[in-house]
Amino acid sequence: MSDPGTTDNVAARIDRVDWTHVASELEESGRALVEQVLRPPECDALAALYPRQDCFRSRVVMARHGFGQGEYKYFSYPLPDLVAALRTTLYPRLVPVANRWAERMGIDARYPDDHAAYIERCHKAGQTKPTPLLLRYGADDYNCLHQDLYGDQIFPMQAVFLLSAPEADFTGGEFVLTEQRPRMQSRVEVVPLRKGDAVIFAVNQRPRRGTRGYYRVTMRHGVSCLRAGERYTAGVIFHDAA
Repeated sequence: MSDPGTTDNVAARIDRVDWTHVASELEESGRALVEQVLRPPECDALAALYPRQDCFRSRVVMARHGFGQGEYKYFSYPLPDLVAALRTTLYPRLVPVANRWAERMGIDARYPDDHAAYIERCHKAGQTKPTPLLLRYGADDYNCLHQDLYGDQIFPMQAVFLLSAPEADFTGGEFVLTEQRPRMQSRVEVVPLRKGDAVIFAVNQRPRRGTRGYYRVTMRHGVSCLRAGERYTAGVIFHDAA
């Protein structure tokens, strides 16, 4: 499925990112901000896909399930070119961190360098439904804290791209992360995003260094209430769903 996104340019931008710094941020806090991965026309092109019927396998109205307010749609295969490029280009950059996290948390899984090989693993496990999605929020909409887990195969990081401009297209609607450490209160962080920025963050658990080595902390993410306007985001999840 084609779309107006310029996949070669996006791949080149991703190549220019300081991935050593991104890895350091992920190790330190479980999230990393990557600025201006997408250009405004690319953001607009992705958001413009939302009304179409041929791009998506399902639509979820959050209020029906107690997830919040707003709605989102899961893309169908084949993914739009730009979404596919983001997924396959980001994945190998994150594999070294993913494998270190697995080792530190005592998880047997190791992740292949190539995303196609990882998707083949998901499909063999019965997880065959694509998980990249578009989300749309209007005034008073929000997304409750959650995790995007769709089966036993879980890649430990995912990415969210803001497709709308804060203060111009919407107000409120901040991206929120929480970290729950054992026997401690949750730590909350608001990640400031501009149109075209991405935040990469832990899907479920990540290792945190303590005085006696590494221990696991649990992370969740959500979106605070929009006060006005309309907000679009694209989510890139690297595992597929059962």
